[in-house]
Amino acid sequence: MDYSKFALLVVILSYIEECWSSSCVVDSFTVKQDFDPKRYAGKWYALQKKDPEGLFLQDNISAEYTVDDEGVMTASSKGRVKLFGFWVVCADMAAQYTVPDPSTPGKMFMNYQGLASYLSSGGDNYWIIDTDYDNYAITYACRSLKDDGTCDDGYSLIFSRNPRGLPPAIQRIVRQKQAEICMAGQFQPVLQSGAC
Repeated sequence: MDYSKFALLVVILSYIEECWSSSCVVDSFTVKQDFDPKRYAGKWYALQKKDPEGLFLQDNISAEYTVDDEGVMTASSKGRVKLFGFWVVCADMAAQYTVPDPSTPGKMFMNYQGLASYLSSGGDNYWIIDTDYDNYAITYACRSLKDDGTCDDGYSLIFSRNPRGLPPAIQRIVRQKQAEICMAGQFQPVLQSGAC
């Protein structure tokens, strides 16, 4: 291949890479328009997850969301976690959500704490990427950003109201949204055996 063809190929590849990475800039991700926490409230079961770095719930993950009279959403969640590489226990977590910008209620900040000393506490952005309130919800969090605005350490959960799964039409929507948040192919199934 002569030099001019090689140079053209390099320019084209760098353009494609730039287009791809700019679409993965976290601030460009869309969230559920006019998110309604009262419709979101209730029990959800995790069917798929993309873990962040470090300790994260392993399986049998469920979350019960409630909304108080002032509109504040809280959640209690359960799931199994593996500690010290071998000890598997059911863990309880609690979280409270705030909405920094009321014009984008689907972008929340979650303060969470483990209800046992071995579980972590902290805060993450918590976005509702999409939901139909009755069947599925896709959540997303980015714990740290790279210099180019893409996510360095993020996680996502695919929730269902039914622990047995989602119908094919909804699975297609979920796969599309996973690609939109640049996590296609990174999810693993979440066992729902009723262990917790």
